[in-house]
Amino acid sequence: MAKRTKKKASARVGAKGRTLGTQQSVDAAIYAACDVMRRGNVTSAQEYIAELTWLLFLRILDETEEREMAEAKVLGNAYTPSLQEPYRWRDWGRPIEAKADEAETNKRRQLREHGTGKLLEFVNRDLIPHLKKLRDLPDASPRQRIIAEILSGVDRVRIDTETNLLDVLDKLHEITQKSIDPTHVFTLSQVYEGLLLKMGEKGSDAGQYFTPREVIRTMVRVIDPKIGERVFDPCCGTGGFLAQAAEYLHASIKEGVELPKGTSRAAATEIVKHRTFYGREKENLIYPIGLANLVLHGIDEPHIWHGNSLTGHEVYGGLYEGAPGAFEVILTNPPFGGKENASSIKDATYPTSATEVLFLQQLIMGLAPGGRCGVVLPEGVLFRTNEEAFTKTKKKLLEECDLWCIVSLPGGVFSAAGAGVKTNLLFFTRGKPTESIWYYDLTDRKVGKKTPLTVADFAEFFELLPKREESERSWNLDFTARRKKAAEDAKPFRQAEAALKAQAREKADLVAEFKRAKPRDSEAIKALQAESKQLLKDARAEAAKAQTIEDAVYDLKAVNPNRVAVVDTRTPSELLTEIEAKGVEIAAALRELRAIG
Repeated sequence: MAKRTKKKASARVGAKGRTLGTQQSVDAAIYAACDVMRRGNVTSAQEYIAELTWLLFLRILDETEEREMAEAKVLGNAYTPSLQEPYRWRDWGRPIEAKADEAETNKRRQLREHGTGKLLEFVNRDLIPHLKKLRDLPDASPRQRIIAEILSGVDRVRIDTETNLLDVLDKLHEITQKSIDPTHVFTLSQVYEGLLLKMGEKGSDAGQYFTPREVIRTMVRVIDPKIGERVFDPCCGTGGFLAQAAEYLHASIKEGVELPKGTSRAAATEIVKHRTFYGREKENLIYPIGLANLVLHGIDEPHIWHGNSLTGHEVYGGLYEGAPGAFEVILTNPPFGGKENASSIKDATYPTSATEVLFLQQLIMGLAPGGRCGVVLPEGVLFRTNEEAFTKTKKKLLEECDLWCIVSLPGGVFSAAGAGVKTNLLFFTRGKPTESIWYYDLTDRKVGKKTPLTVADFAEFFELLPKREESERSWNLDFTARRKKAAEDAKPFRQAEAALKAQAREKADLVAEFKRAKPRDSEAIKALQAESKQLLKDARAEAAKAQTIEDAVYDLKAVNPNRVAVVDTRTPSELLTEIEAKGVEIAAALRELRAIG
């Protein structure tokens, strides 16, 4: 019996300092807790996620505040935690045997001593109501208000028995920030990706696509947010972009980068925590996860609006009060392939049901002058010119913003997240029209679930980016020259269109004269009207030819002119000879197999 117990303990993921360094290892740790939930009457992935969100958040929050308190003590600073005894995880969620000091107060120990069921009763009747009321405190801290918002949809523990609850708490206690490898795993958002993906595979509306971590890190590094700039994600999901931008800014403060004049490191840290990050999120399931994840990344005030960015429908906007109308930095991966009812879209410049195009319009309008944006977009947005909203949106982008870089990602980058669509990264700055676009091509990199993009894949990109250098993978497109050539090529058709319209107007004038004449020549009027109609039809045909040439300017798909194509130079005769030789080899192999048989 003792031997089996020892084996079980050592097998726990995250126990004894084992690092959770991959999505698979994090999934395994979470699934272990979900297995217990399943027998505890929590039967669906959506219910797992709702329960895990607040439980795991409280577990990691407690660890975070313990670390912050220790750091404040070393610096001689005062520190007031968000939660006091007995509402901290260490009081009620931590396994009793996790601390050898029996003298230390432990609510869980006290409740267990009073009989079975008392812990479950405490959580339902005391803990959850207390956390939900934190926002009503007259001196509630920003973090306390966020805690209350995360718990706002929780009425009681879904797990049916105290025994199962205790087992779940023990398993979640093993998932610590110390055991998670931050190089590959984002503390909270990564925890849910496996579960949310499974929901998507089952056809649930809650299925979500996630941006690979190295793509997020690359985009943040390219945009290079600065202290004092407001960072926005209009569809922030679990907060991956905002969390990484927070890590980037916190690291820049520690590394001593140049701060705004008169700003100390302490003041810069407060700016990052309270006045930097803004976002919007539609999904009820994802919204609390995003809040929790951002708090755990050192953002005490994540200003996240809960509602539909495209329609303007608000669920809860209390955390977004005072948000600016435009932002210095936007980082996002908007949902694509979705459809919205065009009549319900708020403030669309060019109405369409394509969500990716609607979000691109919002990004352009949401950038402050000089503001920078990094966005993931599907390939179709770049090359489609057969729909007015696509073409006019790109025209607006190129006329109002400097689209200075496009990275063509390989197919399969999002395969681990359940999406096989080909994507690109676009980087642009608002304030002046685009003159030249620098492209970088990664499409030859084979990406799969076991071979995701890594930081090494972007090494040359960052080496060439500062001077927009050309290479086998990179090139510059002179957009000004392309637009000028298109105008020249379209000019004859525009001239023909104008001439035909002028002739049609002359015919229309004659019709008017004939109608005033006495007696009226109906046959002549009819003939002139037919001629005018035909002239207008021909004019439209010439206009369509010109428009096709002009719209082709906005086909921005990355087509690498520097890559040498592999061409098969063998002649038909040589190919036939090789086929015959292979046939002889196959026949010989078959004879040998028959002889053995």
